[in-house]
Amino acid sequence: MLQWLRAIRKEKGLSQSRVAEAAQISQQYYNMIELGLRGNPLNVNVAKRIAAVLDFEWTRFYQEDQKGA
Repeated sequence: MLQWLRAIRKEKGLSQSRVAEAAQISQQYYNMIELGLRGNPLNVNVAKRIAAVLDFEWTRFYQEDQKGA
């Protein structure tokens, strides 16, 4: 589970649906990303769009993967 991603989303007061819509992906896909069930590695374009919506550096997705989180 990407708890840091969930924490950022909740801190901003956004639902999974709102983030997914803004990032132009399905809510189901976003949920899988948050749960850590998405394909590895995450598509760069998707990572960039989610990061833009939640205002963090998109490379964090890959830094966390390298740490085994």
